[in-house]
Amino acid sequence: MKRVFSLFLLTVLWVCVAAQPLSKKQIDRLVRSAMKQFSVPGIAVAVVKDDKVIHLKGYGVRSIVTGKKTDEHTLFAIASNTKAFTVAALGILIDEGMLTWETKVIDIIPEFRLYNAYVTEDFNIKDLLTHRSGMGLGAGDLMGWPDSADFSTAEIIHNLRYLKQTSPFRTKYDYDNLLYIVAGEVVARVSGQSWEEFVESRIMKPLGMHESSASFSRITDLSNIIDAHVAVDGRLIVTPKQEAKKHNSVGGIYSNIADMSRWVMMHLNRGRYGINHENQLFTEAVHREMWTPQTIRSVSAGGHYRSNFAFYGLGWHLADVNGYLQVYHTGSHAGIVTRVTMLPEMNLGIIVLTNQQETAAQDAVTNSIMDGYLGIRGKDHVAVLKEEREHEKNEAREITDRIWATVEKMSKESSDHIDLKAYEGTYTDIWFKQVVISEVNGRLRFRAAKSPRLRGEMFHYKANTFIVKWDDRTMDADAFAVFTLDREGRPSSFTMEAVSPLTDFSFDFHDLNLKRAEN
Repeated sequence: MKRVFSLFLLTVLWVCVAAQPLSKKQIDRLVRSAMKQFSVPGIAVAVVKDDKVIHLKGYGVRSIVTGKKTDEHTLFAIASNTKAFTVAALGILIDEGMLTWETKVIDIIPEFRLYNAYVTEDFNIKDLLTHRSGMGLGAGDLMGWPDSADFSTAEIIHNLRYLKQTSPFRTKYDYDNLLYIVAGEVVARVSGQSWEEFVESRIMKPLGMHESSASFSRITDLSNIIDAHVAVDGRLIVTPKQEAKKHNSVGGIYSNIADMSRWVMMHLNRGRYGINHENQLFTEAVHREMWTPQTIRSVSAGGHYRSNFAFYGLGWHLADVNGYLQVYHTGSHAGIVTRVTMLPEMNLGIIVLTNQQETAAQDAVTNSIMDGYLGIRGKDHVAVLKEEREHEKNEAREITDRIWATVEKMSKESSDHIDLKAYEGTYTDIWFKQVVISEVNGRLRFRAAKSPRLRGEMFHYKANTFIVKWDDRTMDADAFAVFTLDREGRPSSFTMEAVSPLTDFSFDFHDLNLKRAEN
């Protein structure tokens, strides 16, 4: 008996020693290190454990212009972490018997069409939420990204029919945003409220998320909100916040770590909230479906943890981390990235909001805090991710420097031999609409009619290929424009693709096919 007790005691001691959560001071040092290494002006961090908020703190400044401090009430765009709110809204309607996960989208939105008729007929609510439509990564995102894009919800729903399948239906994970716009429209048509009104009244208000808003335009107090920051040529600058004037069901919510802690605790309690969990936002059956694997994802080689599977559920990524289920999602706007992570078996939640578009900072903070609970010691995630990011940036820089060196060479050798007038004209893509190319002061200029920020100068690269250098240098998305000539040698159409391998996939240039309009 004494031997058994001794073994039990040793086991308890080993667990206590192995799992040592970071102290508040250690989290402080961690966050400040991440801010310094990744040039992030402000970060807000919350840690939820066993139904208690054990860490809630803002770091750094909301803006490099004002220098005002970040705190637990500072508002950030949570970007694609909004998607889980859209799923929750649909879950509430399902509990009320208004629809099911298997309800066909065309039964709610009769005008909904995808490229293949059989996909359209079988497409259900769950398919809107699981990134398995068969459309390619980020297909059509230029209708909503960057933020100046001026496409209505009706136009986007109509234009979905022109985006070709790149894989068979329900067979492959390719992240999309547009179908969450459709999901938001489903909420509106079924509930009779706008998506924004529904989320605020049926989710935020019950949970006590009183400082959060479903869109930028609905924020009533702008006195404590971040500025978005982007590094341009090695210098940090403020870029306009993505206001998401439309399509907020994809990524429009603004919130803070105080409110998001309530959201996370509700999920860790499987839809229940309030004192003694007496209230229920949605049923446990609905919640279980959210965290049930729906779409298989590849497990990344050489990851930071031992992982055997990766899936997408409904509005959440699902993976195993050293034997524990990890439920998480990230969000990205221009100059803002966010991450929400939960380990349900540990009743643990970690929220990291940042005001710079450097994802390595939020990952380093999240992983380091998680390590304490997993009993992992000695791994410096800030240093590891810093090295990885520098390697990625150096590789991308080598590619772009080589391309721009060719542009400079060509400008000296062939500028006099290019008939720029031949390239002038209006070119039209079936879903992106018009692009106007004109000669201004001896240079070609690119102007997208329905996306005002997509304007820039065109530089000759090789043969019939130009590079568009965007006027807005915060976008980091310069693109090739590859022209096709007709039998008379006149430019008749062009396609596009990003120059840098680090360009955000939502700059969906590769799905464009712009044809010269008839004069």
